[in-house]
This record gives sequence, C-alpha cells and structure tokens, in this order.
Amino acid sequence: MALYPLAPEHAASLARVMDALSTRTLNHFAAEARENGESLQDAFERYEIDYAWHVLGSARLREATLAHLAGRQQVVSAAQREILAGILQAAAAAQASDLLMSFDNDVPEKLAECLSTAWASRSTH
Repeated sequence: MALYPLAPEHAASLARVMDALSTRTLNHFAAEARENGESLQDAFERYEIDYAWHVLGSARLREATLAHLAGRQQVVSAAQREILAGILQAAAAAQASDLLMSFDNDVPEKLAECLSTAWASRSTH
C-alpha cells in the first residue's frame, strides 16, 4: 500500500480522527495505573495498550473500521479500502514514537462515520 496525498474530504476525516485520539506517554500511563492501584503490566493487559503508531497501523483497527462501515450499510470498494488504509497510515505516521494508545478505542466508529458521510456526499454530486 502506497502512501499518497489525501483528497480534501479524506484529509478532513483524518483531522477529525486525530483530534479524537486519546494517547499518553508511558510516564502518564504509569501514573494513572498507580492512581488506580494496579501494576503497569496489569493496566497494559487490561486496556490492551501498545504504541499509538502500531494501534493505528494495525490490521485489527482497519478491520474494525470496515466492520463499522458494513454496519452502516456501506459497501466498501477496493479503492475505498485503499483510502481507509491511507488515512490510517497517515494517522500512524503522525504519532510520536513514544505515545501509547489502547486498542479499545472509538477510532473505528468515528472514522466509519466520517468516511460514510464523505462517500455519501461524493456519490450525490
């Protein structure tokens, strides 16, 4: 999959997703775990924490987004799958290497909503 410049409507989807991300540094996450009285390892396992760039670039997140698109009765073409992959790659590339993120997040829902809206408005024009 090649990275390519995003169309304006897809750049807007990327911006909305980026604004909604919940990321933390290891120190911040460790402090939260301590406040909750749990070990860092327990917190990592419970929240399924990994590097944000890894979470955003994962097949798991891409497939979850596709499932949400299907739930919105959105048939996803091969070209749209490439757009989705490009958005997630761009989001992953924009993350600082030390930021952490949970796999338990609302990115698939938010991204599916943004893309459905963009694709629906594009098909009506």
